[in-house]
Amino acid sequence: MAFVNWARNQSGTPAEVRTPSCAEDVVRAVRDAAATGRRVRMVGTGHSFTGVALTDGIMLEPDALTGVRTWAGDRVTVLAGTPLRVLNELLDSRGLALANMGDVTEQTVAGAIQTGTHGTGRDSGGLADQVTELELVLADGSVATAAPGEDLFDAARVGLGALGILTAVTLRVEPAFLLHNRRRKLALGDVVASLDELTTAEHLDFFWLPHTEACLVKTNDRSPGPARPPGAFRRWLDTVFLENTVFGAACALGARLPGLIPRINALSAAALGDSESVDVSYKAFTARRDVRFLEMEYAVPRERLAQALRETRDLIELMDWKITFPVEVRVTPPSDAWLSTAYGRESAYIACHVYRPTPNPAYFEGVEEIMTRLGGRPHWGKLHTRDAAYLAKVYPRFADFAALRDRLDPGRLFTNPYLDTVLGP
Repeated sequence: MAFVNWARNQSGTPAEVRTPSCAEDVVRAVRDAAATGRRVRMVGTGHSFTGVALTDGIMLEPDALTGVRTWAGDRVTVLAGTPLRVLNELLDSRGLALANMGDVTEQTVAGAIQTGTHGTGRDSGGLADQVTELELVLADGSVATAAPGEDLFDAARVGLGALGILTAVTLRVEPAFLLHNRRRKLALGDVVASLDELTTAEHLDFFWLPHTEACLVKTNDRSPGPARPPGAFRRWLDTVFLENTVFGAACALGARLPGLIPRINALSAAALGDSESVDVSYKAFTARRDVRFLEMEYAVPRERLAQALRETRDLIELMDWKITFPVEVRVTPPSDAWLSTAYGRESAYIACHVYRPTPNPAYFEGVEEIMTRLGGRPHWGKLHTRDAAYLAKVYPRFADFAALRDRLDPGRLFTNPYLDTVLGP
């Protein structure tokens, strides 16, 4: 049975597919793979744009490895295949929440953590920074538990599945809270000039619309309430009709008539307006994404964000590329997970997207040159062309990760072509 990811740009046919429901099932699969000379990988829901989850050996689908194992105060242990949207609802039913998260909730907990899903936050980092313990099956078939203070913990939190297969994750949670969401239309020049002020928001996320000066700036700050969520019609209008139905039609029109894209974007910019609401945190953090796209995202040092934005804008104008999708910008604090894109530095993320039916490799290549020149680190689950030689230069603990991998998986039971490229064979 072939595996195809969400964006439909990665596919593969494993020799065998299994659906484990417990750690013991994963142990059995790992031992069977080792005994028969095959490789083994666990997939998530296919929201990576890279081939990080592919295998020609045993593919594990975690559909039955879901749910909460234990609740313990401000800690919750969740099975690896649990979708984030399900976890959010389970937490909310108990009056709990994650401190921060990305905007896609279809991912599995393990898949999001292993590829470094980060969201945006002034003080709170991505999912890997909310992990307090990991349970994983190693290449020798043993089940290991990794906790703070151990190398395996700092390496495996963003481990790409290269050190073992995650079966359960313990996350730090907190009492449920409200977020005051503000959306404002600002000019790109004003945004760049006021980045220091804007990043004082607890959570900053802004979108620049190419071929215009328009930015949609979204901030989320904690609120004591009362809740003022968008009405049902307003939520449908923004998240379903405008951001997906209308935007999808605009992308399709631009694909047929690329010369119209600057005019389409100008109309979109004119339609942007200010709004605000107060809603439960996971609803404010997340968004609906129906229009399929390809994405490249780089993390650069926070102090180089303005330069990276200016150069990206200038390059698009110079090359006269017709870009429908906005360029998205987010920020995070430093992380101590070895392969986190935010390891050891305050980071800014610049994400470039293209409509799936109209790939633009030159656009991604040109922006990637800017980002790598500025010391950028590519998101592990998004398109890029970097290899182990480059990544070893921008990750201070890369050699330590490689040494740990050599010790734990010398036979490369968990590898695949993507890992051979980014980590080395």
